[in-house]
Amino acid sequence: MTPKTRIFVPDNLQCGTTQALTDDAFGHVVRVLRLAEGDTIAVFNGDGYEYLATLSDVAKKRANIKIFEQTPVINESPLQLHLGQVISRGDRMDFTLQKSVELGVSEITPLFSERCGVKLSNERLQKRVSQWQKIVISACEQSGRAFVPKVNDAINLEEFLQQKSDALKLNLHPRAEHSIMGLPIEDIAASHQNKVRLLIGPEGGLSNDEIETAGNQGYTEVLMGPRVLRTETAALTAITALQCRFGDLR
Repeated sequence: MTPKTRIFVPDNLQCGTTQALTDDAFGHVVRVLRLAEGDTIAVFNGDGYEYLATLSDVAKKRANIKIFEQTPVINESPLQLHLGQVISRGDRMDFTLQKSVELGVSEITPLFSERCGVKLSNERLQKRVSQWQKIVISACEQSGRAFVPKVNDAINLEEFLQQKSDALKLNLHPRAEHSIMGLPIEDIAASHQNKVRLLIGPEGGLSNDEIETAGNQGYTEVLMGPRVLRTETAALTAITALQCRFGDLR
């Protein structure tokens, strides 16, 4: 039986080896959860496997793990979904990233647009990106995923739109004519190798120029229904619909 505690360990993991827990992992496992020597935990490093290990050599500030079992984790969606999310205020961005990982997103790029209400210096931005990656890792720990989606460096929307990709490109827009559920399954499977790039705008929406630029770069406008959704609601609703249509949500 797999233990409830799952911890990300950014190291090479192999059965039969003993290695030290990172400071973050030690703090969570020993100080927060109060686990003791001999207790079993599950660890993963993003290689698609889960490893069972026992705690050993537990001291005041450090502990080791002894890895004794390796198991492949088969729960990744067949849909490779890259979320381009314009950065939202406060904890909304944190919430969006956390839940999108639970829903199976495979890559995330934070974006700046004309109506983006967040202004960050380079140093603060790098700290935010690092924090977002930690949120993604935590969501993988909770959801049972053994692959860790990457949070890319934040870039301007124009740069994101110009990136070359063979994915199906979608721009969620409340005045679009077509819905996600109306997209043909055969099209994404045959023409786009089950890849989707999903663009989600800011609270105030994309500007007309940005919408036109997205269209010129091959982005198809799609809608989720007759109501205008907040940016975090739009992202998660669209991801859910895409996973229902092309992925593994039933």
